[in-house]
Amino acid sequence: MVSDPRRALDGFSPATRGWFTGAFSAPTAAQAGAWQAIGAGSDVLVVAPTGSGKTLAAFLAALDQLASTPPPADPKKRCRVLYVSPLKALAVDVERNLRSPLTGIRHEAVRLGMPEPEVKVGIRSGDTPPAERRALATRPPDILITTPESLFLMLTSATRDALAGVETVILDEVHAVAGTKRGAHLALSLERLDELLPKPARRIGLSATVRPVDEVARFLSPRRKTEIVQPESGKEFDLSVVVPVEDLGELGGSPVSESSEGAEKPSIWPHVEERIADLVQSHRSTIVFANSRRLAERLCNRLNEIAYERATGEPLEEHHSPAELMGGSGSAQGAPAVIARAHHGSVSKEQRAQVEEDLKAGRLPAVVATSSLELGIDMGAVDLVVQVESPPSVASGLQRVGRAGHQVGAVSTGVVFPKYRGDLVQAAVVTERMRTGEIEALRVPSNPLDVLAQQVVAMTAMDTWQFDDLLAVVRRAAPFASLPESAFTSVLDMLAGRYPSDAFAELRPRVVWDRVTGEITGRPGAQRLAVTSGGTIPDRGLFGVFLAGADPKKGGGRVGELDEEMVYESRVGDVFTLGTSSWRIEDITRDRVLVSPAPGVPGRLPFWKGDQLGRPLELGRALGAFLREVGSLADEDARLRLLAAGLDAWAADNVLSYLREQREACGHIPDDRTIVVERFRDELGDWRVVVHSPFGAQVHAPWALALGARLSERYGMDAQVMHADDGIVLRLPDADLMGLDLLDQEPAKAGAEYDADQAPVGAADVVFDKGEVDQVVTDQVGGSALFASRFRECAARALLLPRRNPGRRTPLWQQRQRASQLLQVAGEFGSFPIVLEAVRECLQDVFDVPGLVELMGDLESRKVRLVEVTTPEPSPFARSLLFGYVAQFLYEGDSPLAERRAAALSLDSRLLAELLGQAELRELLDAEVLTELERELQWLTEDRRAKDAESVADLLRLLGPLTEAELAERGAEPRWARELASARRAIRVRIAGEDHWAAV
Repeated sequence: MVSDPRRALDGFSPATRGWFTGAFSAPTAAQAGAWQAIGAGSDVLVVAPTGSGKTLAAFLAALDQLASTPPPADPKKRCRVLYVSPLKALAVDVERNLRSPLTGIRHEAVRLGMPEPEVKVGIRSGDTPPAERRALATRPPDILITTPESLFLMLTSATRDALAGVETVILDEVHAVAGTKRGAHLALSLERLDELLPKPARRIGLSATVRPVDEVARFLSPRRKTEIVQPESGKEFDLSVVVPVEDLGELGGSPVSESSEGAEKPSIWPHVEERIADLVQSHRSTIVFANSRRLAERLCNRLNEIAYERATGEPLEEHHSPAELMGGSGSAQGAPAVIARAHHGSVSKEQRAQVEEDLKAGRLPAVVATSSLELGIDMGAVDLVVQVESPPSVASGLQRVGRAGHQVGAVSTGVVFPKYRGDLVQAAVVTERMRTGEIEALRVPSNPLDVLAQQVVAMTAMDTWQFDDLLAVVRRAAPFASLPESAFTSVLDMLAGRYPSDAFAELRPRVVWDRVTGEITGRPGAQRLAVTSGGTIPDRGLFGVFLAGADPKKGGGRVGELDEEMVYESRVGDVFTLGTSSWRIEDITRDRVLVSPAPGVPGRLPFWKGDQLGRPLELGRALGAFLREVGSLADEDARLRLLAAGLDAWAADNVLSYLREQREACGHIPDDRTIVVERFRDELGDWRVVVHSPFGAQVHAPWALALGARLSERYGMDAQVMHADDGIVLRLPDADLMGLDLLDQEPAKAGAEYDADQAPVGAADVVFDKGEVDQVVTDQVGGSALFASRFRECAARALLLPRRNPGRRTPLWQQRQRASQLLQVAGEFGSFPIVLEAVRECLQDVFDVPGLVELMGDLESRKVRLVEVTTPEPSPFARSLLFGYVAQFLYEGDSPLAERRAAALSLDSRLLAELLGQAELRELLDAEVLTELERELQWLTEDRRAKDAESVADLLRLLGPLTEAELAERGAEPRWARELASARRAIRVRIAGEDHWAAV
């Protein structure tokens, strides 16, 4: 580290030094360390919390270099600094923040009588107009700011020449991409960039607090030594967990009393909303974070309604439902946006920019956001961050609260409002771990084959590659460092047309692989496919929302986007709320919703379906340890312990009463050394079995899958199994079904075996042998809804479900249908790489199977004990779990169609025809239509005539061996077949005494 921070500026030119010392008193520790490391010439990873000047640290060194050296003679090599940001909004923000140092250095240079530096900055993202994109290709700026997706598009087009002069790549917010497939995609793009350059560009990574740092450094620069700059974090947090009512047990998760219609239903939301409104009004600027877009819109509308009511002293017309309502989509009263506006990924970029600008300028007291504001966008002087519900993880909690006091040395103030009592315990543990900085470990995904397939198509579309060279470049990227050659070969096999495209057209070959010379080239159309269907962010088939009368081609009038299911439930004339404004639907077309503003009109609140990964095992263990520690203390000591953890008095009392009631109901509290299996009958008289365990959804999901399989195998029944962060809920049909196999026995004997008061599933059924559980999960995962949805996303990433028309949306239901058809074809091949990839993603990235194996081992060795209880009614912990019993059948459309098809296919078609009184099939067909169809299938129609050698390759592959005359009849020139023969892709064979051409 630099002993005197001021010495850190010694390496800079006088103009840069003069501007910096005039603007700031001294560099931060992160800046001083970064400049020293950058000066030494190695790759650098700067790890520091938000608000420590990281971005300026990386840019100032680059700016100084650019300002003090003349630009290269070749204008195409002018772009020397490439800045990659995971968020478009972040890119715009950085460009804005660069203006001040650029202008400052220019003025300082003029004052010192030095030549005036000309440093140009450009942006290339999905929002850049086409004219600007073309200009970038011919006259690149000195600094280009872009996103991972836009970098991929530039590398897969002629624009890549504009990157030929890059010397430095700055990766911002590395922690946000390193553990995802998007990061794996970016890592390959960076290796492709290095291939273009005379020498690899140096990489500078900027990351918020992350663990393990070495893993992120390996992701950033796997082949060169990376200098890690991680100064002691002096960041201070002021965190509190607030419960605005005395007893949550009265409200959250408690059954609603069957009282008269007009009575208010108990809910925590009105109290939370009022308290947040108080906080907003007592601070200058506040960001409220919610864990879903729908909740953000709801909360935002309620805050404005409360502000309106307080300002005018009169309530808005109509009765309003509190923000917690899950069924239906609720409504908003149409209050003017007085104190808050919504900010999330489904609000258009213009609206978001307006909201950010208003908050910074102090015109807007509050913004209600989702993770869209989590990353380093500079939101100006925010005094307070409010988090509704416990943050999804310690890392995201730190990022969110870090938005307050985003300046160097400022204290970040955060308030967490839990939603119900189970949420309260997690909120306490997360905030305590945030204070000590114990964030979750990040893991770089290993060998994602869908990303590999997409990048291989893009690479071979631009250049011809040798097999070994291509494999070597891929292995240089950290996520693919351990890629087995067999997996690489299977992906190439798929891309080169090994699987039957007559069964599924998109399996047609995308590359030509000459296995003798090892040459791989893209086929015609490969580049367009990669450019139109590239990227890794799954397509959810969202509808764009546009102002009626605006011309979207000119980029105007976009309001945001809505979920397909929400649009299907809407009609023309409906009013809905988006981004805190009301809009009336004027028209719904196949890919967009046209709206007109409807200010002040009450409207429906939108909803979006999304999936979140559950609580990681590490956080689960901490939560279990916390429960065990608090549970073992005397009441007064436990209360002091909770107050020390940042809970307010009511929150502490709520936790204590929650644990006390749980102990009274079950005799035990589940913790990191105790798993409780609780059984009770539900309102219908069916058995519910609840496995209470704190270890989190990533462990519970595979466990629930294995449990469902065991129950259907052992008892032949289809138990409904739902997993959540705090355990697993099984709903079993009433146990008379269990007695069926006892009917053959003597009645007296049967009665002895079967006890109606005893639940059919006990603790013994829940435990698996640690050696077999991973195999059970692997066997079961292919039939789960999760697998179907992940397979759809992987297939789209691997370009097997390409967008027909890039400008238009592909409906989600159609994507699901096509994916299930592909799965039927691919499921027959054990080595199909995308099936393997979807299984790998489920087992490694979504589930924590090693954690489950370890837990089963701990249960075997009695490190973790298993306790069994039968209760007359659900315990408080069970009530909290049932409170989340929502998403059970949400993704039914994604469950593989195979089981549902099987039932329909075993019908006798003749009997069915007689039953329906149908005519014979052949009576319904027209002979001319059949002839035309035959000509089409034989590729004899005009629109299917061969156009080049590639068409001949397709003909031979699909129709089998053909004579020269047959080829000529289909429009082929004789030389095309000979070209294929010289490339070892076709061969002459004699069949029945005649020469034919056949595909190799």
